[in-house]
Amino acid sequence: MPYDFEVTRRVEFSETDLAGIMHFSNFFRFMESAEHAFYRSLGCSVAGAHNGHDVCLPRVHAECDYAVPLRFEDEIRVHLLVERKGRRSLTYQFRFTRLNQARPEEVARGRLAVASVARQADGSLKAVPLPKVLAEQIQQAPARMLGDGTLSKATAFSPGNGSRRRRLRRPGRLVSRTRQRATIL
Repeated sequence: MPYDFEVTRRVEFSETDLAGIMHFSNFFRFMESAEHAFYRSLGCSVAGAHNGHDVCLPRVHAECDYAVPLRFEDEIRVHLLVERKGRRSLTYQFRFTRLNQARPEEVARGRLAVASVARQADGSLKAVPLPKVLAEQIQQAPARMLGDGTLSKATAFSPGNGSRRRRLRRPGRLVSRTRQRATIL
């Protein structure tokens, strides 16, 4: 049963900001794109109606920790791991690794939590069990693969020179964190 999935892609020019660094919001797009490819690999789609289901999987939590900037034409691997499989939700861990160097380098980690919900006649959403087609195919990754979910090294980049890095004063401290939360009632 699948619990991980990888996709490789390049950073496009349109995904960078004026400093030539990939804009932080694109990490969330890459996570979502990897999630969709994972579902397709299982013969499913996030658009439940296309699978004959009236269930959707909205995000209830999203976060990303950044260690090293990505730039135009960097080749990266996005590794999705199923961190938690609940009865009505899934949580994914994402690891971003830059590949176009002598040694691959982990540059960011992200997390997405999705809820399984059905749209009610009045337009509201109600939590429901995961669609059987997903629940039967997806399993939780082994704990040894997940670790604690944080970056293995905390580094920051200097604004004056994007290629120069320095250690943070306290190892393990987050460089930057972006969170988006939504509540399903």
